[in-house]
Amino acid sequence: MYIVLLGAPGAGKGTQGETLMRETGLPQISSGDLFRAVLKQQSELADLVRSYYDKGLLVPDDLTIRMFLERLAEQDAAQGAMLDGFPRTLPQAEALDAAFGAQGKRIDVALYIEVSEPELMIRLAGRLICRANGLHVYHEVTKPPKVAGVCDECGGELYQRSDDTAEAASERLKVFFAQTRPLVDYFTAQGKLRRVNGEQAPAAVGVELLAALREMTDGSAV
Repeated sequence: MYIVLLGAPGAGKGTQGETLMRETGLPQISSGDLFRAVLKQQSELADLVRSYYDKGLLVPDDLTIRMFLERLAEQDAAQGAMLDGFPRTLPQAEALDAAFGAQGKRIDVALYIEVSEPELMIRLAGRLICRANGLHVYHEVTKPPKVAGVCDECGGELYQRSDDTAEAASERLKVFFAQTRPLVDYFTAQGKLRRVNGEQAPAAVGVELLAALREMTDGSAV
C-alpha cells in the first residue's frame, strides 16, 4: 500500500502523517526529512540543496526523484509507505508511476489536505519548529509553547526556518499552487484522490483522513 499525502507548506502534513503512520503501520517518508539529512552534510550536494531550500524554492526534480527512489528501495518501504511531500510536480509523479510500474507497484491513494492561501500564510509566518524533533511544531499565535523558545515535549530549542519568514512563505506558496496543485488533477483523473478540509481542528482532520483512506481501500489500510 503506497499513499501520497498532499498539501501546501503549513497544511499540517507532518502532524497528520504521524496519525496515519500509527494507524496504518506504514513508514512515513518525508521530503523534509530526506533533505534535512542531506543538509547536515558538508558536500557539494548539500550546498546545492541548500541554495534552493533557503530561498523557499523547490529542489530540482531529478535530484528529488533520485533521493526518493533510493529511499523506497530500502527494506522497510518494500511493501508500502506513506509519501509526504513527494511527488510534488507532475514530472515527479510520472517518474514515480513509471518506476513503480516497472516493479509491479502503484500509488493506491492520494490524500489532499486542502487549506486556503490566506490561512496558510498565517500559519507559516509564525511557525516554530523543535530543532531536536522536526515533528514538534508550534505557532507564535495559535499554539505558543509554555516557555518561549522551548519545546513542551522534549525541551528542545524552537526556531523559525529561513523559509518560514513572510517573504519566503509567500514564495513557497506561489510555487506550490503553480507546480504542485496540478497533481490534484493528475490523481483525480486516476480516480485516486480524496480531498480533506485542513482548516478544521487537527483531530478532526485526522478523523476525516482515516475515513477517506478506509473508503478508498475498502478498509484494508486501517
